Amino acid sequence: MVSEFDLIKRHFQRPTRHTELGVGDDAALMRATPGCELVVSTDMLVAGTHFLPDDEPESLGWKALAVSVSDIAAMGAVPKWALLALALPQPRETFVAAFARGLFACADAFGIDLVGGDTTRGPLNFCVTIVGEVPQGGALRRDGAWPDEDIWISGRPGRAALGLAQARGLTVLGEAGRADCLTALRRPQPRLALGMALRGIASSAIDVSDGLLADLGHILERSGVGAIVDVAALPRDGLDRCCDDAELVRDCLLAGGDDYELVFTAAAERRDDIDLLARRLGLPLTRIGSIADEPAGTLHLREADGSLSVPARRGYDHFAP
Repeated sequence: MVSEFDLIKRHFQRPTRHTELGVGDDAALMRATPGCELVVSTDMLVAGTHFLPDDEPESLGWKALAVSVSDIAAMGAVPKWALLALALPQPRETFVAAFARGLFACADAFGIDLVGGDTTRGPLNFCVTIVGEVPQGGALRRDGAWPDEDIWISGRPGRAALGLAQARGLTVLGEAGRADCLTALRRPQPRLALGMALRGIASSAIDVSDGLLADLGHILERSGVGAIVDVAALPRDGLDRCCDDAELVRDCLLAGGDDYELVFTAAAERRDDIDLLARRLGLPLTRIGSIADEPAGTLHLREADGSLSVPARRGYDHFAP
C-alpha cells in the first residue's frame, strides 16, 4: 500500500513560483510583497455535503481550489499560496493522481503555489487554506454598502444549482443546457480579474457560494442596510430553455448557490464604468436591485408587477434542519 509520504512526494511536490520554501518541510517560507496586506481564507469540501460520492476526482481537485480562489477574488486580491488538508478513507493512488491534476490545473491557471498541508485517513474531505495579497487599504469588503447604491451580479448565476438538481435526479435538463449547467457545478470559474478591477469602483463585494440572497444578506448585515432585488432583472440567459420548471429556475437563481459569481454594490454614478468593465472582460455584469435605507439584513423582492415580497428561502445553511 502506498504511504502518506509517497502520495505527497509523487503528486503534490511541484516547483514553486514565488515561495522561498514549499512542500516538504515542517512549514513553508513565503515572502510578502511590500505595501500589501495578506488575505487568508479557508474552505472545506465534504463528501455528501459539498459533492456527490461519484463526482470525478479531477473536477473535485479543480473545485477544491477554485472555491478558495473565489474568496480571494471577492476581496479584490491576488492569490499566491495554498495549503491542502486531505482526508481519504483509503489511499487510492488513482484517485489522488486525478485529484492532483485538477488541483494543479487550477493552481496553474491562477498562479498559485501549493506550499503545504496534511493528509490523513478519514471520511473523504478536502480543506484548502489560501493566502493572497492586496494593496494596503484596497481590499473589497462586505461592510461598505450605502443606501441608494446599485446591486450587481456577474456572469450567469443559477446554472450550477440546476446542474446539481440534474445530478441528484431532481430534474431532467434539456439537452442544450445540461452540459453547461454540469460544467458550471463541477468546474466553477473564479472571477479573479473582475475582483481586482472592482477595486476603487465597488463599495462592497462577496462571492455567491450559498445562494444570491443568502450571500447578499451578509453584505446587508455587515453594512447595516436593506435591499430590494428586482426579480425580472436577474440574468436568466437560457435557463428557461433548459428547464421548464419555472419555480425551480427561480429558486436556483435566488437561492441555489455554488455559482461563485461576484455580487457587489456601487454608486449609481459608476454605471458607465461597470458597463465598460463588462465589455473589457467579456463578462456580463447585471444590475439587479438597489440598497435600501432599512434595518440591517432587510431584503425584499420586487416582482414583475411591481409588488414587493419577502423571499421564502435565501440559500443554503449547513446546519439547517
